[in-house]
Amino acid sequence: MNKTAFAPNFKAMRFDMVKLLVVSILWIPMVFISNKCSAQATPSRVLLALSKSDHNLAIINPLTLKVIARVPVGSDPHEVIASADGKTAYVSIYGGGSLHELSVIDLVAQKALPAIDTKPLMGPHGLTFAGGKVWFSAEGAKAVGRYDPATGKFDWAMGTGQDRTHMIYVTDDGKKVFTTNVSSATVSILEDSLLKPTGPPGGFAPPARHDWVQTVIPVAKGSEGFDLSPNGRELWTAGAEDGNISIINIATKKVTATIDAKVTGANRLKFTPDGKRILVTSLRTGDLFIFDAVSHQELKRINTGHGAAGILVDDDGSRAFIGCTGDNYVAVIDLNKLEVAGHIDIRGADGLAWAVRR
Repeated sequence: MNKTAFAPNFKAMRFDMVKLLVVSILWIPMVFISNKCSAQATPSRVLLALSKSDHNLAIINPLTLKVIARVPVGSDPHEVIASADGKTAYVSIYGGGSLHELSVIDLVAQKALPAIDTKPLMGPHGLTFAGGKVWFSAEGAKAVGRYDPATGKFDWAMGTGQDRTHMIYVTDDGKKVFTTNVSSATVSILEDSLLKPTGPPGGFAPPARHDWVQTVIPVAKGSEGFDLSPNGRELWTAGAEDGNISIINIATKKVTATIDAKVTGANRLKFTPDGKRILVTSLRTGDLFIFDAVSHQELKRINTGHGAAGILVDDDGSRAFIGCTGDNYVAVIDLNKLEVAGHIDIRGADGLAWAVRR
């Protein structure tokens, strides 16, 4: 037997190793360039959608309806809001009232920033951005709170004394806060008011001071989703338990009408930008109910899937986006044709918001 037939060819092995090294060196920058090219920059206007199942925030191009990026958030995300400049998003990490965190996302860099601990304001849920600050409901604390991103501090909080203070709306000037209190079947109106001093006649009167005053208004059972009309005159909220819609006159702070709307399982409610129609989702039936704001009559009922929850409407009123948690997508509704026009795949879809970069 020729033993040299089995001897290793070191010259050939060295050549192969050199060739492999050269190919590897050339391949690495190609992969880097490819990955860099595949990353998409965040457009100036994006749709934000939360995934409860994957614990992330999807950044979506509203023109192509394609997901640009997915950024991780906390363990139980429910609602999302963007800052006024459209560069930052805040996500409430709810946990049924037991958690205490707001996730923060850099929408330009498409990355998570350090989270905000809201404790002792437990169970943050509803979110809005007004006056340069983040306002949120704290269901576990029966309160609402305010966070100032400029200082990195909480600068205001107020208790409602109501059960399951859940959703929130704040006027642009930050002087009025509206909440629904689901288990108490009430709406709270919190107002920053100038209180005139009181004292004995002819005695010393202390100076006037600002204080927050609450008005509690009974509404339909299980009222959760609500919205103010674009003209600011009415608040509409739908009750999940009895299916009724309560309409509050903002000036008188009283319920002026109750509609037997039969929207059992009602979750969210939104006005169209022109104020002519009201959209209500039902977790129980998966339907989107559309009502006329003047006649209070139901115009259309569209089945969107299972677990219809979050609602977002395009600025021009042409489309609505519905988070269908059970079907793992956001349904796109053509509001001109009043039909489902498409879907965006989001596992456990729920909270939705716009971010417009300025």
